[in-house]
Order: sequence, then structure tokens, then C-alpha cells
Amino acid sequence: MKAEVRDVIPLKPKQRSITTLKGVGPKLAERLRRLGLYTAEDVLLHLPLRYQDRSRITPIGKLQPGEEAQIEATVVNSQISGRSRRFLLCHLSDGTGDLTLRFFHFSPAQQQWLSQTGARLRCFGEVRSSYAGGLEMIHPECRRIELDTPPVDGQLTPIYPATAGLQQFTLRNLAEQVLEQAEALLPELLPPMLLAQLNLSPIAETVRLLHQPPADTPLAELESGCHPARRRLAFEEMLAHQLSLRRLREQTRRQAAPPLASGSLSQRFLERLPFTLTAAQQRVLKEINADLMQPRPMLRLLQGDVGSGKTVVAAAAALRAVATGAQAALMAPTELLAEQHHRNFRDWLGELGLDVAWLTGRLTGKARQLLLGRLAAGEIQIAIGTHALFQETVEFAELALVIVDEQHRFGVHQRLALREKGRNEGRCPHQLIMTATPIPRTLAMSAYADLDTSVIDELPPGRRLVKTVVVPDHRRNEIIERIRQACRKGRQAYWVCPLIEESEALQCQAATVTAEQLTGLLPELRIGLVHGRLSANAKEAVMAAFKAGELELLVATTVIEVGVDVPNASLMIIENPERLGLAQLHQLRGRVGRGSIDSSCVLLYRPPLSQVAHSRLAVLRECHDGFEIARRDLELRGPGEVLGTRQTGEQSLRVADLLRDQDLLNVVRHTADLLLRDHPDCVEPLIHRWIGAGTRYGEV
Repeated sequence: MKAEVRDVIPLKPKQRSITTLKGVGPKLAERLRRLGLYTAEDVLLHLPLRYQDRSRITPIGKLQPGEEAQIEATVVNSQISGRSRRFLLCHLSDGTGDLTLRFFHFSPAQQQWLSQTGARLRCFGEVRSSYAGGLEMIHPECRRIELDTPPVDGQLTPIYPATAGLQQFTLRNLAEQVLEQAEALLPELLPPMLLAQLNLSPIAETVRLLHQPPADTPLAELESGCHPARRRLAFEEMLAHQLSLRRLREQTRRQAAPPLASGSLSQRFLERLPFTLTAAQQRVLKEINADLMQPRPMLRLLQGDVGSGKTVVAAAAALRAVATGAQAALMAPTELLAEQHHRNFRDWLGELGLDVAWLTGRLTGKARQLLLGRLAAGEIQIAIGTHALFQETVEFAELALVIVDEQHRFGVHQRLALREKGRNEGRCPHQLIMTATPIPRTLAMSAYADLDTSVIDELPPGRRLVKTVVVPDHRRNEIIERIRQACRKGRQAYWVCPLIEESEALQCQAATVTAEQLTGLLPELRIGLVHGRLSANAKEAVMAAFKAGELELLVATTVIEVGVDVPNASLMIIENPERLGLAQLHQLRGRVGRGSIDSSCVLLYRPPLSQVAHSRLAVLRECHDGFEIARRDLELRGPGEVLGTRQTGEQSLRVADLLRDQDLLNVVRHTADLLLRDHPDCVEPLIHRWIGAGTRYGEV
């Protein structure tokens, strides 16, 4: 997926800035940039979300409530009504019936021309039954019919994605301007023989149809994305992304990296572990080791379900770098997860005499300076931390391996910035990208085509399936009693308060209030509280107390989603689960069932639930396979959510949809092979049209 860096991309000679279009001044240009529209070409590829049928005039006498329709009628009279809230009423008639227009917001100029008795208006809007009886339209689009007003045309009217201060008629006007130059602005980039072979229409003809479709074009096909014209553009966009990823992969292979051939330290580590790696872990580690021995950088995505043992594999890989006298760095998205990794690495590697440092933004003063000095001198072999690892003041003596955990939570620039720390004498570090959110194969083939992929598809022996139940909030007291009984038996429990709104402060407040309520209802239990606004030391102390059994119930926000390992915890309560994605719920559920005790997860929802929410929670109740859950999550939420691109500032595909258009992937890959082999001159123009200078892993 591409990054939002297009505002700094210099235009190519053939490209036209959007400010060259008639009526586009600085203010309008700024609003258009919010939509990612920088050039005239961008306007052509800014496709309608939906369409309205304004190709005919409907007599008022034939209107039905709930339908969208266009009418032509004469103003009978108008008036301002209302006391506390004024609104404008305009009464119309066309000889077949009467209709009222209602405006809650109106300008003096608008009031003036809507109040001219006898004026002829053309209006489009949703027809409703009014409180006073009869029919009305609220805030319809209106225009006064003059002698030179053109008749209604035979086209569907496009409705574009917009932003604050940007009206539909403005976007339509811009589209009309650029469509006059469609052939010049969007020249055909695919070879004629390929167009014929794949039965693809010329791109200029395609965009013209999508912006101005004839009235008889099937609306359902247009709006679902299944119309051949939409599919034509989706194919070219997916092809451009595939070519970009292939090119970046080749660029990566041409770079140099330090070969990490020695496995002696890694082998000593594995022999000291109190458990044996699963067959899947051993297979994946073999794949990683083979990459690390090469003089070119590894670029590997490591997928594994909750509890599959990715961290042990990462530690063994890090020791390959240490054995050669180099360093490794592991970056996690949250301090809590970074702490957990640091604790595991320290416990595992301390006996080998290795120094594992923990670096976050909260480490300040002399302690920070001392750590940075030792890191730059090479005295620290492994550094673990958050985004603080790639700040300018952080220097490594020789960084040979970068490990990124929960990769979808970082923006592209953050991940690349950490890799840049390892550039040394023309060589760059190896990269291991980990995720506990399984990515469906279809999605991975397109979104991560530049990465080699390894999958740990086996859980360690002894891991038990977690029984999942869905319970309405009015049974809260039963759940509280269940916690009491579990803790009396010496077990522990989590109570998770998820994000209620897009505010960490509100999330923390919800957890704090819940902790106070549960303390009053369960006075005999020792209850802890952890959330994102606690200091690192406070979080560390609470988690350590919970892990040591000094706390029986832990109330938390979703900061415990990943990285927390307490085998004695057997009960997980998740409030408002309908607000979370399936993959995130699966991650939270994975915090229990890590020992030999039968464990349960209670999804405590607030009715009424929508049909979609019912379906989502049913998936979690019935399924424990992370990959199947990820596939269903993809169907229900879309690729942008599953990949995390909506949170990381990366843009999603403009036209294509990886789920809807997955049947095109094989043709896309075959066509990419063909262009790279026989038509290399087509590659760069296609990438620039759809991606610009988007940045990804492996880019030089």
C-alpha cells in the first residue's frame, strides 16, 4: 500500500497541477488535496461513490415517499416558519400535485429566488411524508429554470467522495473539464496486443463512462464495483501495485547485507530452553537462517497465531547477528509489548552473558544518555523498544537485523527509519516482520508481494482451546459471580474495557471506573488496573504483580492485547466486544488458555446488536483458527482495517478492492511477468500513474 507522500511529489512534465483547472484557487486546491487530488489526472481517477438517476422528470402526482426523484414545478408561495428554529418553506405545484420544499439552512439570496411566485424550479431530492400531510423534500438540490436551461440529459448523475467545504457541483464541474482532455491526460499505457488479449477497453473511454454513465447503465453493477469499466481500472491499479512490489523486491536483492552465518550462539540458546520448538517453529527458523546467511538483505514476513511462539524464533534469529559481533533491534508498537519482549529476552539470554537494553520515549536524562552511548559503542548487543528506537539521537555500532513486531501498527516511514539506522558501508540490515494477525493468503499475495512469507501454523503442545460465550450486559452480575468463584479456586481473570470512542483518555476513564465498581462488588479480591496512561514503572509493577499471583483480577484497556503471558489466568471478560475487530478479539482471547487450566472468554455486549455484530461475534464463538478468523474479518471489515492501513496513514487502493477483485490476482501476476519481460518501458508510467512515489520496505 502506498504512503501519503504525494504532496511533495514533483509533477512530471506531462502532468498538470490541479490549480490549472478553471475555478481552482488556493483554498479550493487545499480542500481537493484532502481528497488526494493534486493533478488533473487525479480528478479523472477520483471516481463516483454512487449515482442518482436525474435523467427524467417525475410528475408530483406519481411521487412515492422514500424514493429519490427529480421534479419540475412552479413556486406557489413561500414563508419563514418556526420560533426557536426558523426554516424556509417553499410550496410548489406542477398541475398533477403539490409538494413542499423545507430548508433549515438558507442564505438571503437563496430565500429571495425561492420566494418568487411563478418561478419555475427543477429539484432533486428524497420524497418524504410531511407532518402536515402531503409530500415534501428536505434540502433538495434546486436550480431555477430559465429560457436557456438545458433539458435533462440522458446520463446518471455522479456523487463523488467529498470533504468539508467541497460541493458536488464543484466536483462535477472539475470532472467535466478533465474529461474533455481524457485522452491527453490518461494516455493508454498497456500494449494494444495485451488490451485485445484481455478484452480491455481504452482507459479514456472507461473513465468517461464511469463519470458520465448513460441512464440505462445498470446502477447495481456500477455501485458494487462489478461493472466492466470499474473492473478495467481495478485491474490496472492492481497491476501497478504488483509491478511496484516486484521492482522493490528486485531493488532489495541488489543491495548488500552482512551474511550472518554463525549459528553456534543460537544453538546454545535453543538447547537451554525448557521446551522444544514445534515442527512449525523449526521449519520457519530454518527458512530465516537460510536468508540470514545470504549477502543480500532478508525481507521476511513471519505470521503466527496467538501463542504460536514467534518471539522465541525472533530471539534465535537475533543471536545470529550477535554471534558475528553485530547488533539486533526489536521494535514493538506499545511500551507494554516492548516490556514483555524485553523481559523474555532478558530471561532467555541473560545466562548467555548478553546485554539486552530497553529503550522507550520515557527513558530520559542521564540514564538515557548512558544507554545511547553504550548502544553506539556496540556494548549493547540487542535493543528492544518502541518508536523511540528510530529517533535521530539513537545510533548503533553495527545493526545487522531489524525485527518489527505487530508490523501493521507502524507507518511505512517509521519502519524505514529504523532500517536506515543499520546502513553501514553500503550494506543494510536484514528485516524480520512479525504479526500475530494472520493475513489471508489472497490479501498477502497482493499487499505483501515484496516479502517472503513464513507461517507458524502449529500451537505448542498443551495449549487448550478457550471456550467463548456471548452474554448480554444485563447478566453482568452472573459474570461477576463467576469471577469470584474462579478466583476462590486460585485462578486469575482479566476484565477488558475496550475503546469506546477514538480517545485514549476515555478508554482509561472507562477502565478506572470499572475497576472501582468491581472493587466494591468483589471486596475480597485483590484487583489491579493497567492502561496506556500509567507510567512505564507503574505498568511494569502491576503486570509483575498479576503474573506473580499477587493480584487476582486485572482490569485493563486493550493495551494487554498482545505480549502478556500469565498461564494461571483462565477467564477473560471483554466489554463491548461489538466495537472491536475479530482479529483484535482473537488476540485478547489469546491472553487466557496459556496454561493447563480450562479457560473461558466472555463477550459482554450491550443490546441491541446489529445483524453484522451478531455475525461477527458468532464467528469468534465458533472458530479458534486465526487464519479463518482473519478471512472472515476481511469479508466483514475490508482490507484497510485488517492490514491496519486506516490507522497508519497509508492509503488503500483507490479503485480496486482486494476482496471483491481477488479473482483478478492471477491475471495481474501473469501480466506483471509479461510486462517486466517484454514491455519494461510500460512499468514506470503505470507505477507513477497509480502510486506516485509511494514508499515501501526495501526501497533504496
